[in-house]
Order: sequence, then C-alpha cells, then structure tokens
Amino acid sequence: MKEKEWVITIIPEIEQSLQHHSDNLKVVAGRKLPYSNEILSYSGDQPDKQNYNAYETDILILEQIDENCWKPRIIIETKINKVTTHDAITYSQKAQTHKYVHPYLRYGILIGNRKHYPLPGRLFRHGQHFDFMLSWKTYVADKNEWQQLIEILY
Repeated sequence: MKEKEWVITIIPEIEQSLQHHSDNLKVVAGRKLPYSNEILSYSGDQPDKQNYNAYETDILILEQIDENCWKPRIIIETKINKVTTHDAITYSQKAQTHKYVHPYLRYGILIGNRKHYPLPGRLFRHGQHFDFMLSWKTYVADKNEWQQLIEILY
C-alpha cells in the first residue's frame, strides 16, 4: 500500500471519531497550508501585495467556522513502514515553519505498518517541533492505538 492510499483509508474514521466530540471539525488530505506570508508592498498602513508559500499537508484537521471560514488546528504528517533521518528533519522543519504562520497549530507524525518496532531515536533527536509522535503496528490501528490518536487529536 502506498502512503497516500493509506491516508485516504483512515481519514473517514478520524473524522467520524472526532464528530463525537465536535461537529465542526473536518479532516482533509492533501490541503496546502501557507508557511510564509511575504508582504511585498503597503498601501498606507495596510499590507497591499502579499505572497504566500505553502506546503501540502498529509492530513489537516480544521475547525469549520461557517460555510467559507475555517481555521487549521492539527496537521498530521504520515509515513509507512519507517522514517528516515531526512524525513524527521524535513517534517520537523515543516512543522516549525507552519507554526510561524499559525502559532496555535498542533503538529505531529503518524507512522503506519511499523510492526512492533519502537519509534526510532532519530525521530526524537530531529523532531523537536512535533507535538506528538505515534506509530501503528499495521495499517489499521488496534483499539489502544486508535484511542491514543483520538485523545491526542481532541
């Protein structure tokens, strides 16, 4: 199974579980979220022209305020089988830059199909900007793994 395929399989379950706590939380895959906002010019005291740079997120949990308005609340980066040092550094850097623009954002990583291996030390050494790190033994969480995820997310 590929990572994006796995993400699509777990999103409906995450959203359904979160609906028990709040009906205004939505879960989406592949949404781009700005990590920088460059102000190119001003009109009086107000920014006039701006440039946004965005990273694509694996899983974004957002709070729907009304039909057109939403706030990003949680980003979950995903990997399957393993996580490399490069992954840990890259995702931690993405977390940091996203948090510059969205300081209230929580950011984590979920590794699927990890078997019974613990989270690798490289993730702790290089993942300093993560708020949470989880792994599942298979592609489908057992009851305990699922409960841990939902408790963290809510």
